[in-house]
Amino acid sequence: MSRIKTLGFLYALIAVSIWSGNFIIASGMVNTLPPITLAALRWCTATIVLIPFAVKAIRRDQKALLAYKWSTLTAAITGVTLFNTLVYISARTTDTANMALFASTTPIFVVILSRIFLGEAISYLRAFGLAIAVAGMLIIATHGNIDTLLHMTFRVGDIWMLLAGLLWAIYSILVKRKPSDISQYSFLGALFFIGAIPLIPAAFVEQCYSPNWAMTPSILGATVYIGIGASLVAFFLWNQAVTHIGPGTSSLFQYFMPIFSSIGAFFLLDQPITHSHVVGFVLIFTGVILATRSK
Repeated sequence: MSRIKTLGFLYALIAVSIWSGNFIIASGMVNTLPPITLAALRWCTATIVLIPFAVKAIRRDQKALLAYKWSTLTAAITGVTLFNTLVYISARTTDTANMALFASTTPIFVVILSRIFLGEAISYLRAFGLAIAVAGMLIIATHGNIDTLLHMTFRVGDIWMLLAGLLWAIYSILVKRKPSDISQYSFLGALFFIGAIPLIPAAFVEQCYSPNWAMTPSILGATVYIGIGASLVAFFLWNQAVTHIGPGTSSLFQYFMPIFSSIGAFFLLDQPITHSHVVGFVLIFTGVILATRSK
């Protein structure tokens, strides 16, 4: 295995582990902060931290960014403004099993769009590994109870989750097609700044229809984590992974998210790891290994 491919795997794995903590925090904040407000706090924090370090790179890459302006704008709206906002909205309007079911479609969208727009092959081994990983994710989400799947009640939040998955696939394709003369710092700086702008007025409007909230130490800590860790650090690593190994392969690592989330919930929330977790872990690990093999 080449060094670049190994780094790509590592970057994707670390990014997914950070995002797993984001989902734990989002679940804890779902009844405390309105979803658009949570997204606005997240991306404004990320932008404020990143911009001072990215200004020089943005000025240097200004011509390349302007030439790629429509794709940059689309990437900002899909990956920053809308994706996580829709996930937060979905968390308020559907349950965990449904979220997991529709979240499992995200890598499928990425693999299909990568085939259409980037020419990435979908081998039988990749398709088989993808199916095994999906099965593992569903076992964890439903606690191994098939009746949970058979008697699922679909809600409006499921549509938001499905749309979020499609938007993330579009974002991943655009990251891969980013011109090489645009650095990661300038690209992320532009994405965060553009993507955060629509969230600010939207959050103010949301306050008119939502309960009052106060900036407590727990909310401040959560904001710092999702703003710096889940946004700045994880997005930088994810974009590097997509550049090194492609969006289709990178997306498969998203199936590790329930594994990291379960481990985090075990240590932080005292939630048990059950037999269904273990079976799901094994299936996800096996599926990703098969899907990322070249032969």
